[in-house]
Amino acid sequence: MRRRVTLGLAALRAAALGALVLLLWNPSAARVAAGGAPPLVLLDASLSMAGHGGRWRDALDTARALAQGGIIWRFGERVAGFDTLPPTDGASRLAPALDAAAARGGPVTVVSDGAIPDLADIPPDLARRARIVPLPRAPFFDAFLASVDGPRRVAAGDTIRLKVSYGTAGKTAGDTARKGPGKGEGRKARLVVSLSGRRVASRDVALPDSGIVSTELTFPSSPFPGSSRAVPGSFPAGGWQVLEVRLGGAAGDPEPRDDARLFVLEVKPQPSVVLLASPPDWETRFLARTLEDVARVPVRTFIEAEPGGSRWRDAATLESRAQSDVARAVAGAALVIEAGDPATFSRFSPKGAVLLWPGTRRLDGDWYVQPPPSGPSPLTGALAGVAWDSLPPATSLVELAPDSSTTIALAARLARRGPARPMVALSERAGARRAVIAAGGLYRWAFRGGASAEGYRALVAGLVDWLLEQGAGSRERFAPVTYETPNGIPLQWRWTGKGEPSDVVVSLATDPGHRIDTLRFDAGGRAELRLPPGVYRYAASHGGGAERGVVAVETYSDEWRPAVPILVPQSGTPGVRLTSVALRDRWWLFVVVIAALVAEWAWRRREGLP
Repeated sequence: MRRRVTLGLAALRAAALGALVLLLWNPSAARVAAGGAPPLVLLDASLSMAGHGGRWRDALDTARALAQGGIIWRFGERVAGFDTLPPTDGASRLAPALDAAAARGGPVTVVSDGAIPDLADIPPDLARRARIVPLPRAPFFDAFLASVDGPRRVAAGDTIRLKVSYGTAGKTAGDTARKGPGKGEGRKARLVVSLSGRRVASRDVALPDSGIVSTELTFPSSPFPGSSRAVPGSFPAGGWQVLEVRLGGAAGDPEPRDDARLFVLEVKPQPSVVLLASPPDWETRFLARTLEDVARVPVRTFIEAEPGGSRWRDAATLESRAQSDVARAVAGAALVIEAGDPATFSRFSPKGAVLLWPGTRRLDGDWYVQPPPSGPSPLTGALAGVAWDSLPPATSLVELAPDSSTTIALAARLARRGPARPMVALSERAGARRAVIAAGGLYRWAFRGGASAEGYRALVAGLVDWLLEQGAGSRERFAPVTYETPNGIPLQWRWTGKGEPSDVVVSLATDPGHRIDTLRFDAGGRAELRLPPGVYRYAASHGGGAERGVVAVETYSDEWRPAVPILVPQSGTPGVRLTSVALRDRWWLFVVVIAALVAEWAWRRREGLP
């Protein structure tokens, strides 16, 4: 009996002490708790909900009924609070909305037409959690104009070539061949290019049964040479212009808002920059592309693939050009770039600045660019932010023999050893500026992207600014990334000035009037501006900036086109969340300690033990 009393008291003491140790340790454990947040409804507010066959009113009523006094968010190109205004977003992005809803907790319901292009980017657990209530659009046939591509800046007399992509989609798109005049002939339509309401060019086309096809439209940017009257619809002598390319005449097309695209281009009396490439290579291809971007002036490129320097071609069209035509363009250019064999360019006499990029007698090797010298140099400011350690080496270098009037802006060392040799040299004589780039393989900077691409861009921009003597476009602090944007998508801008990006107030003039907005650039030098459809002439309002140009927000949107719903109805899962519960938060453990100690005390009193 004595032994059983001792064992029982020991068990009670062990239970009490064990519970006390656990309470002192206080470990925590995760458990699934029901979401306490009120119901959340994600309402698709993209333009497709108000397009042909859209069910925006039904979606509003459904969202209100499902919310049951809870919260409604609109989603599309961005996530926003609820209102009953018609949809304005030009994209249907569900992933950001579900991410925000997951952080909030509670049951989530999605009301949409089911055309969600970013469904593959949504984590499976988030996709399974939400309840889906699709309200699909009624199927319909649609002919649309997908895109317009072409030169952004041209000189008077140039032939403009636009690549136009168009197509069909929808329920009856695959039946067009049977409804046409003959099997496989499809529907007929017409592409029309207009400038200020005047027709510039047109072409009859056959619509595909489905999908997108492309064609090319060509027309002059100025009157024909030798003609005393202007070509109907031709451009004026210079300035920013907005072309409208429209797809018309498609039978049975109930959605006209995706039948036209806008294209902004600048026409100047003559090219400001002429690039001569003999022979053409990757170096000149990347240079021509970057030149037009940083200088923001027309760039004319002539190539000479055969030796001799007398058989030139226009790089844009590959059409043959007489040497006299090339000579006239060189004589009238503010900047001439001679890239290749120097002997080929001896026949030309540039009257403006010259950039030489010799391609012969180079010493091959890995030539690593050195940071600019600390002394004064015209390129010091432009190259201040370049990450020199991120640049791949140049593949070759031409030996230069600079004189006392030459400024060495950049130098390079072979395999990072030995003496530094000139790579970029600048000089000015009799008011004419001249620069020489002695390195080959610099196009790899641009091809690599990232910091090295920015270094390539900074080098070209700095050289152009100096050679053009702060000419056209060189003083601009910001520029549009894209000159046209679809309906419901913000215009993108980038900071191109020196120093850290800063907010800029811009004036935007359009036909109904004008407005004032502020471009707020982030640390990466990017800014967004949301505008309703229209053509806007922008200008910097303060700071004496030289920024001028035209941007356009189109009526077109991908949302107008019919799309196959990919969201299917699902009930979803209850809104649950994991919570951390500490052991001291469990009341029953304190009861165990008290009960064990009280039972031990009572047992000892009963047995007469101390």
